[in-house]
Amino acid sequence: MSINLDQSSILVTGGAGFLGKHVVAELEQRGATQIFVPRSADYDLVSGDGVRRLFERVEPDVVIHLAAVVGGIGANRRHPGRFFYENLMMGVQLVEESRRCGVEKFVAVGTVCSYPKFAPIPFREDSLWDGYPEETNAPYGLAKKMLLVQTQAYQQEYGFNGIFLLPVNLYGPGDNFDPESSHVIPALIRKFVEARESGAESVDAWGTGSASREFLFVEDAARGIVLATERYKRSEPVNLGTGREITIRELAEKIRDLAGFEGGIRWDASQPDGQPRRCLDVQRALEFGFRAETGFDEGLQRTVDWYLAHR
Repeated sequence: MSINLDQSSILVTGGAGFLGKHVVAELEQRGATQIFVPRSADYDLVSGDGVRRLFERVEPDVVIHLAAVVGGIGANRRHPGRFFYENLMMGVQLVEESRRCGVEKFVAVGTVCSYPKFAPIPFREDSLWDGYPEETNAPYGLAKKMLLVQTQAYQQEYGFNGIFLLPVNLYGPGDNFDPESSHVIPALIRKFVEARESGAESVDAWGTGSASREFLFVEDAARGIVLATERYKRSEPVNLGTGREITIRELAEKIRDLAGFEGGIRWDASQPDGQPRRCLDVQRALEFGFRAETGFDEGLQRTVDWYLAHR
């Protein structure tokens, strides 16, 4: 049975964040009117008491769990314990409270970091358990992967209606450009813009540039999540992506050109590349009608333009 968004009370954890704002906008566009976005200052989702208070307040029919403690390679290396504990506890308690309260559908949004470090390209959902994740983000990836274990176990024992989505690296307007915690695209955009304005001769970039990544425009990701909320019914995990990869070196050169920086790029091979390659098989998402629509060059241009207008 499909979910009627216009008749459902929908709880969106992380709904004030980068992805969350776009998911809320997509829900509204598709007719949802009862959307609740909890603030961390009001509800501590790492705490069982905080989660129970939230559910008493909202009484949701649908939960879309986007909240996460997340960052780039540097942040993952600095906070592996915190990233594991807080992401695990949020997920475990939200799923349990959803089961206890009879939530109609739980949408768990995981991470591509859950895949094994050397998963065959393209990553197919069936490969998720074929090895250990890349070390720098394994605690975060494993904590998020426990949502899949829990929703499937609860489906088996309780008939719980939970789905698990695996979006690839996201980017777009409204991203996090903080150099301490940002991911690769916003980090490079900021570096190249500031280098152009300061007249620097070169920009330093982590790694060798040889690793590849796949990127999904945030508006496409939001549309995929809402479509899955409405239509996807199975407990098997689903990739959300484009099915196309680009090396970090090529990415950096694209962003350098868009930012108008004419200097060089110095690659710091003493810093980690992270996972060697990332590229998803995106066939399963076609089951509920999702296909990425935003071209990468268009999405990058819109992200650079947003940063220049809002920094």
